[in-house]
Amino acid sequence: MGTTLPDNERSPMAPETSLIANLVLCLVFAFVGGIVTSKLKLPPLVGYLLAGVAVGPFTPGFVADEKLAGQLAEIGVILLMFGVGLHFSFRDLLAVRGIAVPGALGRITVVTALVTGAAHLWGWSLGAGLVFGLALSVASTVVLLRALEERNTLDSVNGRIAVGWLIVEDLAMVLALVLLPALAGVLSDNSRDPGRYVGGDSLFLTLTVTLAKVALFLALVLIVGRRVIPWVLEHVARIGSRELFTLSVLATALGIAFASAELFGVSFALGAFFAGVILSESDFSHQAAADSLPLQDAFAVLFFVSIGMLFDPSILMREPLAVLAVVLVIVLGKSVVTFGIVLAFGYPVATALTVSASLAQIGEFSFILAGLGVVLGLLPAEGRDLILAGALLSITLNPLVFAALDRLGVWLRQHPQLTARLERQGCEVLSALPDVDEGGLADHAVVVGYGRVGSVIGAGLKAEGLPIVVIDQDRRRVEDLRARGVLAIYGDASTPGVLEEACIARARLLLIATPEGYQTRRIIELARQINPRIDTAVRTHSESEVAYLERQGIGVAIMGERELAFGLMEYALRSLGVSQYRTEATVQKFRTAGDGGAFERHDDLEPRRSAPELRQHRDAEQVIER
Repeated sequence: MGTTLPDNERSPMAPETSLIANLVLCLVFAFVGGIVTSKLKLPPLVGYLLAGVAVGPFTPGFVADEKLAGQLAEIGVILLMFGVGLHFSFRDLLAVRGIAVPGALGRITVVTALVTGAAHLWGWSLGAGLVFGLALSVASTVVLLRALEERNTLDSVNGRIAVGWLIVEDLAMVLALVLLPALAGVLSDNSRDPGRYVGGDSLFLTLTVTLAKVALFLALVLIVGRRVIPWVLEHVARIGSRELFTLSVLATALGIAFASAELFGVSFALGAFFAGVILSESDFSHQAAADSLPLQDAFAVLFFVSIGMLFDPSILMREPLAVLAVVLVIVLGKSVVTFGIVLAFGYPVATALTVSASLAQIGEFSFILAGLGVVLGLLPAEGRDLILAGALLSITLNPLVFAALDRLGVWLRQHPQLTARLERQGCEVLSALPDVDEGGLADHAVVVGYGRVGSVIGAGLKAEGLPIVVIDQDRRRVEDLRARGVLAIYGDASTPGVLEEACIARARLLLIATPEGYQTRRIIELARQINPRIDTAVRTHSESEVAYLERQGIGVAIMGERELAFGLMEYALRSLGVSQYRTEATVQKFRTAGDGGAFERHDDLEPRRSAPELRQHRDAEQVIER
C-alpha cells in the first residue's frame, strides 16, 4: 500500500503491518463514505463502494492491497450469505408463492434473455451475456429491506410480496453459483470445440458430478447438520459464556463454508447460506443473528469496498452509452417487466408500483456473480465495470424511483378509468360484491385491510352477528374470505369506485386497519364524499397522523406503539400496588395528553353532533383528584 501513483515509486509495506494497514484504511474510508452518503440521503452502500474506488488502483492517492482486500472480502461474502440464510423464511415465501415464484423466475428469464441478446450485439460470448444478464436481473437485499423499512411497508402486503420475490431471486442466484463453474467450459470463448461439450458425455458427466456433490453436501448439512449444530449450540449456551457462543456461531458459518468448498467443490457463499438456513430453524437463531451481526456488518463493508476497488471510473467516459444502457435496463426495463408481471397476476396498481420500485436496483449477488464470471473467464473486465457502474447509479437513483412511482400512482388515482383497466383485468369478479341483496345491506361495517389487526376485529364483529364487508389487496385472502362466506372485495380502497362497491353509502362504520398510513387520508376523503355521516375508526403509526385525524373529527384513532406502552404501563402500576381505579385514570391521562395522543369519542355515539371529539386533559385530572 502506498501514497503515490507510480508503481515503481510505491514503497513496499512490511508484511507484518500490511494486513492491519489495509483493514484500517478500508474501514476508515468506508466510514467517511457512509457518513457523507447518509447526509445526502443516499444508502450507505453507495459510500462503501465509493470508498473502494478511492483506495483502488484506478484513482490517485492511497492504494490498498487488492489480494488482501479480496481475502477479507471473501469473509464478508461468507458472513453476508450466512446472514441471508439466517433471515430466510420458507413461511414468508409460501405466503406469497403465487406471485413471488413465477414473477421472480419470469423476470429473471426476460431480463437475462434481453441482456444476453444485447451482449451478443456487442460481440460478447454466450457465457458473458448470461453472467451479465443474471447480474442485472437480481436486486440488492440490503437496499430493498432498507427502502421498505423507511417507508414503513415491510410488513404490508406489498412489502411481503417484494421480500418473497427477492427470496426466490436469491435462491435462483445460489443455483447459478453452483452451475456456472460446471458450465464454464461450454460457455467460455476459450473452449475451442464447444460442440464436444454440448450434448456430449463430458458435459453430462460434469453436471452429474457437480449436482451429486451439491446433493451430498445438502444431505449432510440439512440432515446431519440440523441435528448436530443445534445440539452443539445448546451445550455451548449452557456454559453461559457469550464469547464462546459467538465464537461457536462464527466457527459454524466459516467452518461449513470452508468445508463445502474444500470437500465438495461448492462455493463459500452456498455453504454459508445453508449454514444460516440450519440455524434459522433453531431456538438460537435470534441470538446467533444478534451476536454475529457486528462482525457480519464490518466484513460486509469490506466486501463492498473490495468491489469498489475493482471499478474503473474511466468507463463512465470511455463507454457512456453502454453505462446509460445498463442503468436504463436496471431502473426502467426491470421496473416495466415487474409492473406488467404483477398486474398480470391480478394485483392492484399500488402493489405493482411498490414491487417495481423495490427491485429497480442491483447489489450483492450481482457483485458475487460478476467476480465469479471474471475468475472463470466468462465475463470480461469491461462487463464487471458496467455492472459496478449500474449498481452505483441504480442504488443512488432508487429513492428517486420511489418518488417518481409515487407521483405516477397519484396520477393514476386521478384517472380511475385507466387504473380500472390496468388492475381489474381478469379479476372483475373479485372487485365487486357477489350476488347479494345489496338493497338489504345497510348499517354494516366496512373493514379496510384484513391482516393481523383487521382479521381480529372482523372476527369479533362476526361473532356478534354484525354485518361486515372487507376490502383487501391480497387476492388470495379475498378468495379465502369468500369461501368462508364473508363479503369481501379485492382492490385498493383509496382508488375511486372500490368503496362504492362495498356499499359505503349505506354503511355505519368505516374501519381502516391497513399499515399504509399514507393511504388513510385518501380513503377517509373518498368515504366522506359518499357518506358524510359515516363513523370512522383508524389504525395509525405516528403522532402527527393522530393529531391530523383528531382535527378531522373521526371516531377513534389508535397508534399501536403507544397502546402497547399503555398496556405495559397499566400492568406495571398494578404490579407496584396502585389501585385499579387510579391506574385506569393515570393511563387515560397519558393516553389523551400531548399533541397526537390516541383519542376517542365518548361511548354515547348516537348524538354525533353533540359528542365531543376529544376527551380533555382535565377530565382525567379531575378523576385522579378524587
